[in-house]
Amino acid sequence: MFNTIKNALKTPDVRKRVLYTLLLIVIFRLGCYISVPNVDSDLLAAEMGQGGLVGLINTISGGAFENLSIFAMSITPYITASIVIQLLGMIIPSLEKLTKEGGEEGRNKVNRYTKILTLVLAFIEGLGLYLRFKPVFTNVAIGAQFGTFLTGAVVVISFMAGTALLMWLGDQISNKGIGNGISMLIFVGIVSRLPRGIQTVFEKFLLYGNFNTAHVIMTLAILLGVVVLVTGVVFVQQAERKVPVQYSKKVVGRKMMGAQNTHIPLKLAMAGVMPIIFASSFMTFPAMIIQIFKSDIYTQTGFLAGLYKFSMATSTTQLPNGEIIPWGYVVGNALLYILLIIGFTFFYTYATFNPAEVSSNIKKNGGFIPGIRAGKPTTQYLSSVISKLTLVGGFFLAMIAIIPMFARFGALGELNLAFGGTSILIVVGVALETVQQLESYLVMRHYKGFLN
Repeated sequence: MFNTIKNALKTPDVRKRVLYTLLLIVIFRLGCYISVPNVDSDLLAAEMGQGGLVGLINTISGGAFENLSIFAMSITPYITASIVIQLLGMIIPSLEKLTKEGGEEGRNKVNRYTKILTLVLAFIEGLGLYLRFKPVFTNVAIGAQFGTFLTGAVVVISFMAGTALLMWLGDQISNKGIGNGISMLIFVGIVSRLPRGIQTVFEKFLLYGNFNTAHVIMTLAILLGVVVLVTGVVFVQQAERKVPVQYSKKVVGRKMMGAQNTHIPLKLAMAGVMPIIFASSFMTFPAMIIQIFKSDIYTQTGFLAGLYKFSMATSTTQLPNGEIIPWGYVVGNALLYILLIIGFTFFYTYATFNPAEVSSNIKKNGGFIPGIRAGKPTTQYLSSVISKLTLVGGFFLAMIAIIPMFARFGALGELNLAFGGTSILIVVGVALETVQQLESYLVMRHYKGFLN
């Protein structure tokens, strides 16, 4: 990996992409500390000290939420909009046709619909944030007659502009930089919180008179758990099955080309980390929306309160008032989380790998899989292999994601680290994808140099 990065920095074209990505990341991090207008910092600190919603989304936003910055909503409206559009594509025939058969123009239209829906969701969420934190906004230098309305309008527009800017940054990273833009922004947000997580462990277990054998063992257990999680993610991301393909002899011009043996590399987790990001956002979104409009929901009872507790179980063990989330909610949340990760894994795998298209290409080039007839049998065979790999890979990723959820109810409950299994999955997955993309750029560059 380090050799890949070193070689990338020596290559002008790739170095330009890397530096461009770093520049946009710096802009993202600066924006996390630019608060929306008319915020009273003292009142904001008091409000944020109450917990709840802050700990739920502050990790993904890279600390932007606790500052109530222009990036406070992070990229979550875009992720939610993408989920909605993809689900609608399954039930609306015209949208499904546009997605699968529309080509480049169709994908551009779907992206346009996604961005429009993102702005709508950003407006709703921004308005909810303003209503939730209305006491921290002041009306200084604004006329008293229209002060409240104008303050709210400026704040909501600022939130929407921040989300739109994050969408643009993500697109620019994907098109002109390195890696998937949306994943990269989430990756940077999570990594920026890692030093604080390390500091929390150090202070909680090893400082302030807490230095004893039990706490040392607990610290070592946390480190060992992180190593195991990282190892598991690397294994899943790198594991692949090679399906052999043989090509018969054929005449090309005046030459007889000999038979060739090659293979199709089918990865265990072909969809990468996007299913995890989508599943995590899907699970936590209800709690975000509910607490925005009902700040004291955790003290109430009823359907909304139950849904709030159910959604919060993804990221924490207790509510802002100290109440422990019941085990029933945690188990139900974990089961749904597993199903969502597996479901999104299947969806993204078949969106990127079409067995019928691959089978058709093999047949056109005179190839075949040993023991499998060309055509429909090859399609069925590839579909069967992909289904088994995706099921195993998705289930393994889901297990890694939910194990920390139950670990927090043990001795780690008092710590309640935000940097848990899902965060590690995203960080390691994005890092591996980025390095692989760097390697592909280097290979392409060497081929171009050889041909020129």
